[in-house]
Amino acid sequence: MHWAKGAVAGGFIFLAGTEGLDPETLKPVEGIKAQTRLALEKIKQRLEEMGSSLSHIVKLTYYIVGDFPEGIVASKKYQEMAEARDEFFRENGIEPGDIPSDLIGVTALGRKGMEIEIAAIAVLR
Repeated sequence: MHWAKGAVAGGFIFLAGTEGLDPETLKPVEGIKAQTRLALEKIKQRLEEMGSSLSHIVKLTYYIVGDFPEGIVASKKYQEMAEARDEFFRENGIEPGDIPSDLIGVTALGRKGMEIEIAAIAVLR
């Protein structure tokens, strides 16, 4: 099965939800930290292929699987995701707090074992 990875329209790139699936096996890598890292690496690659870069991101949406009775931000899962996200962006010269984002808790994603999916909007360079 093939899904579109994103589209360019009106000077923006809209990336579909990007996940931490191993491209060889199409199975999720182990743990939310590894899935977050892989999804962000894919976002970086896709933005560059489509004529933009991480520094041109104007919005991210994080979809995290789980039950969050105290809210997502209070969860261990979120803390692990945030650690991987912050490390990735800082390695790429970007302060993660400078990127507007949405954080949405969901009950399931496209494949069993997926813990996170990240959608991105960026400006073309």
